[in-house]
Amino acid sequence: MITIGITGIIGSGKSTASAALGARGIPVIDLDALAKKMLTLAEVHEEIEREFGNGLVIDGQIVVEKLRDIVFADKEKLRRLERITHPRMLSELWQEVAELAGAGEKAVIVDGPLLFETGLYKELDRTVVVTADMDVVRKRLKMRGMAPDDIEKRISNQIPLKEKEEAADYVLSNNGTREDLERNIEALLERINEWEVRTRCTSTT
Repeated sequence: MITIGITGIIGSGKSTASAALGARGIPVIDLDALAKKMLTLAEVHEEIEREFGNGLVIDGQIVVEKLRDIVFADKEKLRRLERITHPRMLSELWQEVAELAGAGEKAVIVDGPLLFETGLYKELDRTVVVTADMDVVRKRLKMRGMAPDDIEKRISNQIPLKEKEEAADYVLSNNGTREDLERNIEALLERINEWEVRTRCTSTT
């Protein structure tokens, strides 16, 4: 089975692209969803309060907005949070990948915003970067209700899109309409099929 990472900066449309691939029958593992799952664990609650102070857990739940304000204002604090959640998330990821491989799936999409920042891309067979012009990205984020300062903080915490494009195996443009994206998804599907066949042939030689 081939593992394909899909990434891109916030607002580029990676989750939309992943959903489109999922609708075409390719399983998708959402790393954001796994990260949120990690934040429900009591042991993680203890480590977070030990690392960032009391008041972040109320009635057994992380106060996500408060934690987000802390870590997205400081790159080092964001890295400290990732050191708590990332190993657990990876364990869950590879367990899901193994289950899908055992079920006979030919490919799986790993959807995550920080594949390059965390180095996870090195452990995947292929990486796709969803790209969009920065003015388009900012417009999308503004439409989500994000404040300009928050937009810039979130963007600054990620590797520049151009660098991700250069490191990727495939670049998927998402500057246009949903119809444009669907056409680009079809082209990506053809490439995924090529990758899968190549991987299968290599593994049998």
